Amino acid sequence: MITATSMMYIYTETSLHAGVGSGLSSIELPIQRERHTQYPMIQGSSIKGKLRALIVDQCGNKSDRRVEALFGHERETQETDRLHAGALIVGDARILLFPVRSLRGVFAYTTSLDVLERFRKDLTHIHQEQTFPQLPPERPTNGQALVTEDSEVITSEEKSGLLLEEFSFEVSKNQQVTSVAHWLAEHALPLDGYWAGKLRSSLVVLSDDDFRDFALYSTELITRIALNQSTKTVEERALWTEEHLPADTLLYAPIYATNERRPSEQGQQPRHGLELLQEAQTLSQQAGPYLQLGGDETVGRGFVKVRWSPAVPLTSTTTGKP
Repeated sequence: MITATSMMYIYTETSLHAGVGSGLSSIELPIQRERHTQYPMIQGSSIKGKLRALIVDQCGNKSDRRVEALFGHERETQETDRLHAGALIVGDARILLFPVRSLRGVFAYTTSLDVLERFRKDLTHIHQEQTFPQLPPERPTNGQALVTEDSEVITSEEKSGLLLEEFSFEVSKNQQVTSVAHWLAEHALPLDGYWAGKLRSSLVVLSDDDFRDFALYSTELITRIALNQSTKTVEERALWTEEHLPADTLLYAPIYATNERRPSEQGQQPRHGLELLQEAQTLSQQAGPYLQLGGDETVGRGFVKVRWSPAVPLTSTTTGKP
């Protein structure tokens, strides 16, 4: 049973390719997406694998008790009666803010009420929904956008408008959007200073359809080749296109923990999930706030900055179900 929860916020500092192998469209190597929404995502197994490698490095040995408690035993090196699952549970990383080129302010952090409502639902699992502000009661329709009261991405004060990529939007300043922007800058964004101020003045809430279309068609596409070292020409069948999640994207991944599943030694009680989750956070943060996720590490892709929300225990009044 789940006994502790947290949230990991992931901010892309370089473009990120969390791929799915080959695609059927003109993009040979697309990124991972949710089937029903087509929103970009990062599978929890990718994040958990990176956390395991990071924590093994911090502990110095993959057989360290802390590693085994968090991630379990390796089947090929342990006797059958000692096998057990790890206590750490890592959910898929979902999209929260997607950057889109803007005529004013360079780019805007875009989202939608669908995305924000899903985020609120996920916040209930880590018991932080009480602090999340109220969302606007009315959904913007296609071609409309809600912005913060001090927005820097609208075209002018006299005749307010918004131009994202080549698409124009009617805008309305909204107090609830301002509150959401301030909450995200304070509680979710792994950056402060300029970037927190940028979020407070550049958040845009689009219609669900408009946001989906930007998240689907405004990712980075990079064409790559492999050269023949002797002729310096392109190798046969060595031209391909990769899709990347752009820099300045914000995602979030729910993190859970159970009590220790490792067989306890005589007179020793299994450790509580809250203690294990806090230990995972501490070990991760000791290595620094940055991770590398996805492919193309050697060409600088996939570097992200991470922020953890405080780990909280599940009380007897909660179900413990994600």
